Amino acid sequence: MTMIDFKGIIPAVALPMTPDFEIDEKQLAGYIDWLAGFEGLKGVAVNMDTGEGPHLDDAERALVIRAWKKRAGDRLPILAGICGRSTREAETQARAAAESGADALVVFPPPVFAGAALGPKIPVAYHEAVARASGLPLVLFQLQPALAGAIFTEETLVALASLDCAAAIKEASFDAVTFVRAAEILRKSGARATLLTGNDNFIYESFLLGAVGALIGFGTIAVSEQIEMHRAAMSGRFREGMEIWERIRPLEEAIFAVPVRDYRARMKAALAEVGAISCCAMRPPLFEVSEAEKEIIRAELRKLKMIQPAF
Repeated sequence: MTMIDFKGIIPAVALPMTPDFEIDEKQLAGYIDWLAGFEGLKGVAVNMDTGEGPHLDDAERALVIRAWKKRAGDRLPILAGICGRSTREAETQARAAAESGADALVVFPPPVFAGAALGPKIPVAYHEAVARASGLPLVLFQLQPALAGAIFTEETLVALASLDCAAAIKEASFDAVTFVRAAEILRKSGARATLLTGNDNFIYESFLLGAVGALIGFGTIAVSEQIEMHRAAMSGRFREGMEIWERIRPLEEAIFAVPVRDYRARMKAALAEVGAISCCAMRPPLFEVSEAEKEIIRAELRKLKMIQPAF
C-alpha cells in the first residue's frame, strides 16, 4: 500500500463548474496549479463534499482523479472520496478510483450507518470490502449527522481504527466533546490509524487535543496560514499557532456559517475572489450563495489582505 504522511494539512478541494453545471476542465487545471503551488501540503482530497463528489457520476469522479494525478500527482498524494450507497457500489467506486490514480480513499459513511448504536459488524465488513477492491489505504470518516454522516460507538470506532487497511480517521463531528472522546478512545485502544481533524470550526484546538493532521474543506483557502499554524502547534509554539488561528477564524466562520450545507458554495465564492477559480456555479440541488453572503466573505478576505480593499 502507498505510504502517506498525514501529519499536516490535506485540503478537501472544490470542483470548478461551468455555468451549465458541467466540470470545467480548464478552470480545474488552473485551480490545481494554484493549490499545488503551496509548499508544505501533505496531499489533496478530491470528490469529497467540498468538491460535490456525491453529485458526480462515475465517469466524472474518475476524470477529477486523473486531472489531479496528471498535474499534481508527482508532488501531492491524491485521496479520493468514496460514497457508495451499497457495498457493491462502493467496491465499484473504489476500483475505479485506484485505476484512475488515487493513492488512498476517504470512505464516507453510507446511509445504512445512520442511527444510534451501530455495532462493528456492518461497517467493518463494508470497509474491508472497499480495501480489497482497491488495494489502497483507507481514511475512515466520522461525520456529523447534519451532513448525512454517522457518529460511531466506541466498539465500532476501535474495530474500524484497528483494521490493517485503516491508515487514518477523519473526525468531523464538529463537536469538541465528541472529538475528545474519539481521540481518547483511539489513544487507549492503541489503534494504528492516524487521527485527523475534519472539524473546520476548531482546527487549531484539534491539534492540541490529539489530531496530528487535518483533512478539511477550509484547507483550500488561507492555505499558507494553516500550514504554518499546524507547524506551530506540532513544534510547541502554541501562542503563535493560536494567533494565526484567531486571525483566520473569522473567515472560517463566514464560510461555515449556518446552514452548514452552504459552505461548499461559500468556499467557491472565496476561491473566486482570490482568483483560484473564475465561476461560482454549483451543481443542483445546490445553489450559489447570495450577493450579501459573498460580500461577508469578501470583507473577511480583505481583512486578511487576500484581496484588495474596496475603495
